[in-house]
Amino acid sequence: MQTARHYIDGEWLAGPGGTAACGEALNPATAEPAARCANGGTAEAAAAIHAARNAFDKTTWRHTPRLRADILLAFASRLEARKDTIADWLVTLNGKLRREAIGEIMAGVSELRYYAGLARTLYGRILEVEPGCYSSLEREPAGVAGIILPWNAPITLLVRSLAPALAAGCSVVLKPAHQTAMAHDLALECLVTDPRLPRGVVNSVIESGTDVSRLLCESPDVDVISFTGSSKVGKLIAQASAGTLKRLSLELGGKAPALVFEDCDLGKAVNGVVAGALVLAGQQCTAITRVLVQESLYETFSARLIEALKAVRVGLGNDPQSQMGCLIDRLNRDRMDGLVDTAQRDERLLLRGAIPGGELARGAFIQPSLVAVENLQSPFIQQELFGPLLVIERCQDEEDAIRRANATRYSLASSVWTQDSARARRIATRLNFGTVWCNSHNRLFAEAETGGYRDSGYGKLHGIEGLNDFLQTKHFYFET
Repeated sequence: MQTARHYIDGEWLAGPGGTAACGEALNPATAEPAARCANGGTAEAAAAIHAARNAFDKTTWRHTPRLRADILLAFASRLEARKDTIADWLVTLNGKLRREAIGEIMAGVSELRYYAGLARTLYGRILEVEPGCYSSLEREPAGVAGIILPWNAPITLLVRSLAPALAAGCSVVLKPAHQTAMAHDLALECLVTDPRLPRGVVNSVIESGTDVSRLLCESPDVDVISFTGSSKVGKLIAQASAGTLKRLSLELGGKAPALVFEDCDLGKAVNGVVAGALVLAGQQCTAITRVLVQESLYETFSARLIEALKAVRVGLGNDPQSQMGCLIDRLNRDRMDGLVDTAQRDERLLLRGAIPGGELARGAFIQPSLVAVENLQSPFIQQELFGPLLVIERCQDEEDAIRRANATRYSLASSVWTQDSARARRIATRLNFGTVWCNSHNRLFAEAETGGYRDSGYGKLHGIEGLNDFLQTKHFYFET
């Protein structure tokens, strides 16, 4: 088996001192070993931080925006050229559909090219505050950025933070998820093989525990933490980072509602909800988890939704007939199966998603489920479930739909399904979510900022604002 390795100060390392200290990554579709991965700790993290600090302080990296832009463009081209190989590993290590894997990689390519352009347009401003008195406001890189990544979209989420960090002129320490570290390494090779990249600007340390992440948060030599993951872990990161008052960008959990009104295009809404809910088998923070349907349409919509969910073909990620892949491991499959048991006992279960038999029984496969919930305090509404389990709720009218949608601490993404554009716009202004889509869901672009509020975190990813977490403003005053 191939081994995913650390990358520290310009060198690939399998473990402490170059010796193997590895664990295994499993194929979730078969539960068989698929790759090995180095398992680092505080020693590797400290070495990576030291290398990044030296690169930021002692090289010209932060003063060379044209070079940074060229390196990002070359990274994009190499990543696109290797997309098939990397997609194979994403399917193997993550269990997602191959079309999802290709889409993820190409989204990363788009992001790299977008931030390559922004690297050359980092303007400040100058103003004359009094006669002969000038203030120059200069945008500078924040320093060393620690980027802590999840397993569900390891290429997109890598690039989404790494591209703006490098465009801004930061040096970085990456902490990828061990489950998908092999795919991470293949993508990283597309960057670090560029001989123009100064040694130590990019570093990566793999771990299965929390020591590396903790040191990134606590170290005074790390200036920014960018984290994508659960709200629980995000709060721990905020606590661990408080001692150094470093800047945080946290994209955390989601509980995305789809608000479906009686004047929607019924077929488009049903298909859109299914696609929006089952992306990555529901293991995406922006995936639809709640479907709020106007009373007059509820019975018709729920019946159509049940039939659509029943028809979803669950299968291997490399099977072109598959419409949904597996979960990340059998532990999460069994957790989801237990949640369905709880729904059957405590709520009104409309569709029971079973663990399939045959060759799929070995893997982390489970079919989608649908549960009807009325009580807004139900854990099925208040907790992030992270899997193919949808909640459907009745709402009387527009006001009731808004009230129910906003009744959680999560506020990352939502969608409105109606043919009345004025209604969609009116509702969007009152929804407490960082993104509101109209008659679509999960439409994400490099150019458009995303991010949530409250338990969904803070900071923005993508777009011009995605650079802000990696830049700081310096005021230089002078007189003539």
